[in-house]
Amino acid sequence: MDTTLYAVCAVAGWFAFGYMLRLQRRQPGQVRGAICVALGAFAAGITLAIPPLATGIDEASELPNLAKVISHACAMTIAASAEIMLLHLALPPAMAAARSRLWVWVTSGAFLAMAGLFAYTLTYDTPVLLTVEYAKDPVVSTYLLIFMLVGFFAYCTDITRLCWRFARVCGRPWLRRSLRITAVGAAFALLYSTNKIVYLTAYWSGYRPAGEGEIAAVLVTIGAVLMMIGLTMPAWGPILAITRRWEDFRSYQRLERLWRDLVAALPELELDASLRQPLAAVRDIDYALTRRVAEIRDGRLALRPYMDVKVTQLAEQFAEQAGLTADEQRSNVEAAHLACALQRHRTGVAARNPQSADDLHRPDGGYAGEIAWLTRVTAAYARSPVVARTLVAARHAAAQDIPHRKVGDAQR
Repeated sequence: MDTTLYAVCAVAGWFAFGYMLRLQRRQPGQVRGAICVALGAFAAGITLAIPPLATGIDEASELPNLAKVISHACAMTIAASAEIMLLHLALPPAMAAARSRLWVWVTSGAFLAMAGLFAYTLTYDTPVLLTVEYAKDPVVSTYLLIFMLVGFFAYCTDITRLCWRFARVCGRPWLRRSLRITAVGAAFALLYSTNKIVYLTAYWSGYRPAGEGEIAAVLVTIGAVLMMIGLTMPAWGPILAITRRWEDFRSYQRLERLWRDLVAALPELELDASLRQPLAAVRDIDYALTRRVAEIRDGRLALRPYMDVKVTQLAEQFAEQAGLTADEQRSNVEAAHLACALQRHRTGVAARNPQSADDLHRPDGGYAGEIAWLTRVTAAYARSPVVARTLVAARHAAAQDIPHRKVGDAQR
């Protein structure tokens, strides 16, 4: 089982490393660089930990435990890189750099001690393994304790603490989620080291409990996967907001009819003609939708001299006859005003009794509420019988206006 779990983690690790390395090359950064080092070390270390591969390396080099020692070095590099990343996120640059140097020195010193102990085991007449089964050997015990206490316990405790603390004040949703997931992954790494220490203590005491390798494989797999997800989530997490982006794209399309008529009547509204290209909105839907909403609102303001208060009376009368709800009536009245104003604009006839600027509806809900409101208005503008009836009635009323007044006339 441990071979399969380590192999799965290795594949995931190399994939994550390649993904982050590509991003680092595009936009270099200290935090992203630390993540790349951590993921690269994880991928290499977990690959070397695959039992058949580790055995092959030891036999080829004729140095027992060589693959394990290199794997342990990678594990300590992962912890140090994750710590450095968090320090640069949570602390001022100068303080983060000083703390990072301290952790690098501690890690380097601990690994040098581990390397010395490993070299000492090579002098044994009977080879030993750097596992808890050989815990009664003081050199093996010391090696494992240094690795567990420095490589896992100290680092993972600090990583868990920093992640939870920084997540509480972080304003970016995906970074906040990533920090919490990383904290949970570090907690599983703590359980891994605790499991090792418990088994070490048991072997010291003369007991030989079974299952240590399987438990360690499960804990390290869960911890590693969670930390990989957490460390890379700020890069790929926003892509998962596909539902919101799809809804934004649908709103963009639903506003097409009203926007197209407004821009046809008032070409100066359109500030970015590149958005007419087929895939322009798909590439940056946030920008495209914002432009469309702004241009519709600007068009509404530009048509205000052509909006007659009579249209409100006519549209409300027809809406009541149609049995519409209050919200439906409001959107139909607004759509009728726009349709009639466009009609007057084409003829150049201004409204006899222009609508007051205070009558402009301002929906609740901020930007999302604005989009929802304009979507309802566009739907009514395109196919509401109330709007069609109002348009006909307003045309007859305008024909009876004597004299006809045009925008810019002296009568104004």
